[in-house]
Amino acid sequence: MTINTQKNPEINQIQPIISLLNNGKTQEALSIVNNLTKDFPDSSLLFNISGACYKANNNLEKAVESFEKAIVIKPDFSEALYNLAVIQKELGHINSSINNYEKAIAIKPAYPDAHNNLGNIFLKTRQLDTAIDHFEWAVAFKPDFFEAYNNLGLVHLEKNQVNNAIKNFKKAITINPKYSEAYINLAQSFKDLGQMNNAVKCYKELLTVNPGFAKGYLSIGIAYKAQGKIDKAIKNLEKALSIDSSFGVIYYNLGIIKEYVFSEKQISKIKSLLSSKKISSQDRINLSFALSKVHEDLNDKDQFFKFLHEGNRLRKKDLNYSIDTVYQNHAVIRKIFSTPPSIKTPKLFQECNKQPIFIVGMPRSGSSLVEQILASHKSVYGGGEMQVLRKILNPVLRDYLNQDKAVASTSIGGKKIQITAAENISESVFLSIREKYLDTMSDFDFPESIFTDKSLLNFHFIGFIFTAFPEAKIIHLKRDARAICWSIYKHNLPQNGNGFANNLEDLAEFYKLYSKLMNFWHDLFPNQIYDLVYEDLTTNQEEETRKLLEYCGLEWDDNCLNFHNSKREVQTASVLQVRKKMYQGSSEAWKEYEAYLKPLLNALSKF
Repeated sequence: MTINTQKNPEINQIQPIISLLNNGKTQEALSIVNNLTKDFPDSSLLFNISGACYKANNNLEKAVESFEKAIVIKPDFSEALYNLAVIQKELGHINSSINNYEKAIAIKPAYPDAHNNLGNIFLKTRQLDTAIDHFEWAVAFKPDFFEAYNNLGLVHLEKNQVNNAIKNFKKAITINPKYSEAYINLAQSFKDLGQMNNAVKCYKELLTVNPGFAKGYLSIGIAYKAQGKIDKAIKNLEKALSIDSSFGVIYYNLGIIKEYVFSEKQISKIKSLLSSKKISSQDRINLSFALSKVHEDLNDKDQFFKFLHEGNRLRKKDLNYSIDTVYQNHAVIRKIFSTPPSIKTPKLFQECNKQPIFIVGMPRSGSSLVEQILASHKSVYGGGEMQVLRKILNPVLRDYLNQDKAVASTSIGGKKIQITAAENISESVFLSIREKYLDTMSDFDFPESIFTDKSLLNFHFIGFIFTAFPEAKIIHLKRDARAICWSIYKHNLPQNGNGFANNLEDLAEFYKLYSKLMNFWHDLFPNQIYDLVYEDLTTNQEEETRKLLEYCGLEWDDNCLNFHNSKREVQTASVLQVRKKMYQGSSEAWKEYEAYLKPLLNALSKF
């Protein structure tokens, strides 16, 4: 907290309070302050200090009262306004927090901490340009503000401006070479660009300056796993565990390595941690999934599902997920494309020097295998699960919803959905989508003329893709619904956008909605989407591969049959599978657990 040591009472009366507060003796400090306020009832300084004491004692409501009293006494007290804004943010009163940060800055423009905190709020609320403004003011007023440079990098990362993000993360590290968070974010930026070797190098640099940083070993272990270097991955994950044996995500990442077997000591530790009430919800989720893997290996199905259900239940709760949001999103998308948009001035569209192939569908549908096949072709770069299009389209959809238009209703899956009856999206918006996407792709350094984008949930955006990228190819992966949903539920998909994955009924419902939306796209764009059935690919590898390459306009390449020999990084749960030859039967794996999957199977049978 910021404490203003200006004279209200005498300085010698204030200094002992500050000393006690700084030494953690907050209750003693508070007693002295409260006694002093009897003699100085109009001292804004004392109320500011008492607010800091209450904050340190985690009595946030009393802290708010004290800071508000300080501001009533002295309306231009910028430090008290700042302190009040900090508390309001913690209490979830976001608009009030923003208002008081802005007041503090209006009084004291050169207030880097206020700019940084305000920037963080705007980053979280997706007001990215405003966030950038405040972070830039923060570093302008405080050039060595490494945290603000790191935050600036995070905003650029969200805006798909990866090279700008890298510059800011590097600046943060230059100022503070021991700032671990910036190394982690810098490495993630390299991973987003497909530069895994640079990411590994970054992690290694981090560990030279902070050798006891468990998250660094965790991160490098995950990177090695993506490169198929399983022995190195395990070595680094175990090193992370030796530093912090209570870090749940390490156990989870060891557990998803199929060949890894937990020791009795590790299993006892996992159980001990789960019995504790002090661990975070995220650690409890990861430990539950890790223990489910232990019991799967032991073929103890009851215990396997006990911990699998618990991990998924906690994950859904943590995300505060509701399937109703999917109904709303699909209704909006259908409304936008109820009349297919047309581009009247295609000459304005800049030429696409590198042709995109979008791979879409449900997670765990075989997409990593298909991308590995395509990326084995000499003309194709495998881009992996890029989040570029989603980041571009989210604000477009949000703006569409926020238009002040009449409310209309529609029906999806038997549900009546209220949506905004907004105007159709203009040609200029599609032009902007295209330009932003291609500008971001220019940051990727690859010589191939064709690239894949395997963000599967882009199936929501097929209308945007074909309108903004008429030259694009879209491959839709299809697989047995029971195999897909079981594999999703078992694997704890990490991205927040996969909240449907953590409940068997939600999974079935999401699958139904996905199927209906894909039927909508097929009707809207007949014969343009290529459906590839995973089971057909595994049964007739060469025939299906030839048809796939023909759709993509690619000549035959024998490497596509030997995809398992590729050394490219794979950052999905299928990293180990795609390094093996084609195999059959994985779509039958759910049958072993049929008795435990009744809610899922019953729901899917009604579709």
